[in-house]
Amino acid sequence: MPNHYEPPFPVDKDEYPFSSNWFERKDTILHYVDHGCGKPVLMLHGNPTWSYLYRNIIKGLDGSCRSIAPDYPGFGFSGHPPDYRYTPMEHAEWVCSLVNYLNLDNIILVVQDWGGPIGLSLATAMPERIAGIVLCNTWCWPPFFNVRIFSWIMGGPMGKKFNLKYNFFVKTILPSGLSKESANDPVLLKAYADPFPTPESRMGTYVFPEQIRKSSLWLKEIELNLTRLKDIPVEIVWAMKDPAFGKEAYIRRWLEHFPMASVDRVPHASHYIQEHSPDRVVGAIMRILDQARPLRLSSAN
Repeated sequence: MPNHYEPPFPVDKDEYPFSSNWFERKDTILHYVDHGCGKPVLMLHGNPTWSYLYRNIIKGLDGSCRSIAPDYPGFGFSGHPPDYRYTPMEHAEWVCSLVNYLNLDNIILVVQDWGGPIGLSLATAMPERIAGIVLCNTWCWPPFFNVRIFSWIMGGPMGKKFNLKYNFFVKTILPSGLSKESANDPVLLKAYADPFPTPESRMGTYVFPEQIRKSSLWLKEIELNLTRLKDIPVEIVWAMKDPAFGKEAYIRRWLEHFPMASVDRVPHASHYIQEHSPDRVVGAIMRILDQARPLRLSSAN
């Protein structure tokens, strides 16, 4: 696979010091970080973020594992496939193709926001390749009422106009899920805004909230299949100040499926916990690494 593609915008090399890797499929390039060696830790982002979200976690894990963090099509450094609809199901197909391309096995899956349904759809389809899961402020079932209301607003006609014309999700929703310090960091905000310079480039940020309610059947199927993962070690790291997911009801729902999971409640963190408390996520990954079965040769670089 050629590695000569250039990222479409610059980022601070001190903040995001990783080499870029590229996976070509359907006349489009998907960007991903592939840093370190050892057991593969696959980190999946949500809306409107990209692999930059995991930078401090990857740095914190340095030398302990192989950190892999893709950018979905239309996000981060990745391209926009022709005739792409930016649905979570399509994103999941891309992630699955990347996993097969890299021949990953014994995967430790780290998911947040839409990364949960996307990653767990893959995990329930190939449970034999999953060695552990870290869940951070995510879900995989038809939405609770408050999130459905959010979907009707941000995924409706007015939400489409505000997202495409004004980049509303990046400029308003994203900062509301950050700490006060991060929400006032121009370097960080620029890194999240730069993937979306035009209305056309922002379609994915609109489709995600629309799909909260429109993908209910897909979400229901994922939850039904979680029994395939019942013997896999799970860590839950939860931001309790998250305006969408910071409720005990979400933790209880996860514990119904994974009653042996450890729960780390982070009281002052908001939705993007990777920005607020990367050390807590690193700790959860390290605990899973200690439990995960030995690495098989097929997942080595």
